Amino acid sequence: MRNSGTWWVIALIMLLLDLYVYQALRSVTQQTSDRARLLIHGAYWLVSALTLLAMLAFPYIQSLQTSKLFRNYVFAILVGLFFAKLVGAVIFLADDFRRGALWLMSKIFPGTGAQFMGEGNGIPRSVFLSWLGLGLGGGLFGTLLYGFSNKYRYQLRKVKLSFPNLPEAFRGLKLIHISDIHSGSFQNPQAVRKGIDLIMQQQADLILFTGDLVNDRAEEMKDYQDLFAKLQAPLGVYSTLGNHDYGDYVSWPSRADKAANLEALKQVHAHMGWRLLMNEHVVFTKNNQQIALLGIENWGAKGRFPKYGKMNEAYPGTESIPFKILMSHDPSHWDAEVRTSYPDIDLTLSGHTHGMQFGIENPYFKWSPVQWMYKQWAGLYSEGRQQLYVNRGFGFIGYPGRVGILPEITLIELV
Repeated sequence: MRNSGTWWVIALIMLLLDLYVYQALRSVTQQTSDRARLLIHGAYWLVSALTLLAMLAFPYIQSLQTSKLFRNYVFAILVGLFFAKLVGAVIFLADDFRRGALWLMSKIFPGTGAQFMGEGNGIPRSVFLSWLGLGLGGGLFGTLLYGFSNKYRYQLRKVKLSFPNLPEAFRGLKLIHISDIHSGSFQNPQAVRKGIDLIMQQQADLILFTGDLVNDRAEEMKDYQDLFAKLQAPLGVYSTLGNHDYGDYVSWPSRADKAANLEALKQVHAHMGWRLLMNEHVVFTKNNQQIALLGIENWGAKGRFPKYGKMNEAYPGTESIPFKILMSHDPSHWDAEVRTSYPDIDLTLSGHTHGMQFGIENPYFKWSPVQWMYKQWAGLYSEGRQQLYVNRGFGFIGYPGRVGILPEITLIELV
């Protein structure tokens, strides 16, 4: 029942939103038959009532809080309905401002608003704006439902990066970058296997994972550990931790339980054959030439994300190595510390944002609401000689789908 009061406030807001949207629904159904109007209005309030009941039941029923079906789909549908109605409400509000302005004009200049008056001597809602609001809200909701089918549609993105200081022996090095697996959200091992197979088909020299293996708990990898253990590369598989890996978003019985969960997660990495870099580095040598790979724990400059990462532990010993790759889960770390204090870090690999799993991408345009919080949120960014690549995420969390921003496997070739 923790934070149940908050859920009641949310439910009240949703009820008020339902009442507001219903006014527009009444407006567009005025010309329909009594039977059709009864069915439409009844369906609207049935869905609204079920939505409110689900919201109010969530903090009290433990099985709902642990159910993947509820957390992944039902909750996403509830949130989708809320935002769909909110979008519609913005249009309806604009219409109400119009009506208010006309009413005010009629009072200030009697007779000027007569042509806008309805039968009840009031200014009726605009049928066009009512349909527009309902259409936009319904379109958003339909798009979110469609996005459910995209959550395992792995996209291979191939990127060639040129660095003048890359040692000759490592030119042509191919590395796979994946991030944000979030195994606690998966429900289809066979679909995930297709992503694993796609990675292995690339025959990369090195595989790098930049954090958020789970949503909260190490046990979420139970059904997927063997699958991800199939990832192998000649130079190895290396990983870091993301903000979700620490269990910070779970109410643990004790600090010892939380610490035990983190230790268990570290063992998952080890059992899969992944080398987890905890504020440390490794050096690769070929033909007497070297490059360094640094991996730090989560370090976020946005919101309340913790700063577990310690560059002052990972960096020492790499000063004389001519080329450096850094794995750091949160891309806000790049501007906040990497570029300012470590200008010889050539390539930083991050994830974290998922591209918000919602947006628009084409060869000419890229947009997602997440860009309002993160300057670097998907793809390649450059400043001077330093480059950052932000992976869009292999998995998903919260919303069990993808709209416009598809799950990503990145193949980077150093040339």
